[in-house]
Amino acid sequence: MIDSSCSNQKKINFEKVAQIIVNSFWVFVIGSVAGSIIETIVGIFQNGLIEIRQGLVYGPFVPVYGFGLLVYYFSISKLKGYKKIFFVSMILGGITEYIFSYCQEKLFGTVSWDYSDLMFNINGRTSLLHCIYWGGFGIAFVKYLLPILIKLEKYSVNQKFRIASVICCMVMIINVGISYLAGIRNIERKNNLVADNIIEEFIDKNYSEEFIDKLYARKIKIDGESDLFTKVNETFQIMEFFNLN
Repeated sequence: MIDSSCSNQKKINFEKVAQIIVNSFWVFVIGSVAGSIIETIVGIFQNGLIEIRQGLVYGPFVPVYGFGLLVYYFSISKLKGYKKIFFVSMILGGITEYIFSYCQEKLFGTVSWDYSDLMFNINGRTSLLHCIYWGGFGIAFVKYLLPILIKLEKYSVNQKFRIASVICCMVMIINVGISYLAGIRNIERKNNLVADNIIEEFIDKNYSEEFIDKLYARKIKIDGESDLFTKVNETFQIMEFFNLN
């Protein structure tokens, strides 16, 4: 009886974890696509041009919005009252935006937005105005998108849907991996580091400097080397030291 009870409990726990993973993946995807649409619309009003804005090499995905929606999904879904939802969304959205900007600068030596010219900004990474936008997004999420997501949750128990989700998730992971490696190689090429393995040669052949610069045309280069390149450069210097000695 005890073994049977433990087995059932493990099965229930696995089911819950599987549902959370599947739901989280699709929330991330929906948020990332919505982010690309929002950024494209903003670009039309700002520049009068239609330019597809994306954060990954393949597909209309802006991950900061995907993670922002995940934060909303796990934090404000149960909140009551629009005032509370607005202020919590405002704070969490601003924190998410700040963290993404910080990580991008440390990894690649660039940022995709700079709010230094706005009042009440925090190191140019987020601002009061954009936090207010995040608060508005939070209310829109709870009012319009959350009911749809709740209806979609029932599909996470379907085996075929789970298999499809796993396949899509693997494709997304590859997309993120390629985007990351392409960004790294873009930094290395600008610093005259040649490809020294088959993966880097593949990246250089298929994701040239011109391609990456055009894809991420809105990125702003920060003066100085990124922390990532500094670490890479130090590693090469250490390797050269041991080779010479």
